[in-house]
Formats: sequence, C-alpha cells, structure tokens
Amino acid sequence: KNKAGRDETDHLILLCKNKKGSKSLVKLDSIAYVDGFYYKPRIDYNLLKEHSEGLVCLSACLAGRVAKRLLRNDYEGAMKFALSMKEIFGEDFYIEIQDHGLEQKYINPMLIRLSKETGIKLVATNDVHYAERADAEIQDVVMCISMKKTMDDPNRMKMSTDQMYMKSPEEMSATFPD
Repeated sequence: KNKAGRDETDHLILLCKNKKGSKSLVKLDSIAYVDGFYYKPRIDYNLLKEHSEGLVCLSACLAGRVAKRLLRNDYEGAMKFALSMKEIFGEDFYIEIQDHGLEQKYINPMLIRLSKETGIKLVATNDVHYAERADAEIQDVVMCISMKKTMDDPNRMKMSTDQMYMKSPEEMSATFPD
C-alpha cells in the first residue's frame, strides 16, 4: 500500500529458464487474468513465491519496487525488498540497472551499492518499446492513436526519452563501461 492507503502495483521482470519456468509463468499469467484482474492483470508476492520455480527475476525499471523505494530515498526498504526477492529466487534474482537519461542516473549508484552489500548480481538492461532510436517519433504517434489523443495535446502520455529501443551490445557497453 502507498501513503494514501491504496494498493500499489510494481513492475517485475520474469523470464523462463526451463520448461518448469514456462509452466510457472503460464500459471501466474492465468491467475493474474482470472483472479487478479483489476483494470490490469496482477498477482501478489505470495503467488509469485508459490509459482517461482524455473523463473529468473529482474528488479525491473523505474516502475519496479526497488527503484521506486530508492527514488523515495528509502534505501532500507529497497534492500529489504531485494532480499525478499533473493529469498524467493535465490541466485536467479538480479538487480537491474538502466540508463535512458532519466532518474536512473540518480539511483544507479545506489543499485550498484545494493548489489555489493547484498551479494545480489547486477544486470544492465534497456527498456525496449520500439526497434530503433529513429522509431521514437513513430512510437509517440502510435501512443496518441491508441489513447485517442493528438500530438499537440500537452496532457497526453509521452515517453520522455528516445532511448527505449533495442540497443546494440556496443551501445550497451558504451552506456555501462564498468
């Protein structure tokens, strides 16, 4: 729950590492749509723990619980949550760092510190919403169409960066030289 007492949703990345993981993910997805649907499909952490076998978990982007807590200057809360995920996934839980030129510059040093202090491995990723950097404008148009907004509407949802494309290994290495 957030400060207003409302249920808060978080992003979390789940990847299948084997057939059991595929079955676990299908089970979680089914439960999310059938039992957890409230505007969007969702599950809770108890269900995740129950169906985590064969899955790899990443802490996610700025909309993940670890990042959200760090953005609120709650390092202890971020650490507590990361350790709870490590308890569920063991060596298959990773702290995710990204750099799209957004708030990640602020929290990445804390994520690196968190990784060192907890022993949770670190993985550098990039959100991908379109194939190439040049597609950022097309993505903006598609979002306007899907939300029935115009390009000149100042209140429309808009990505605040053009960095959410499939970066090459060279681009990722340049972004994260360490």
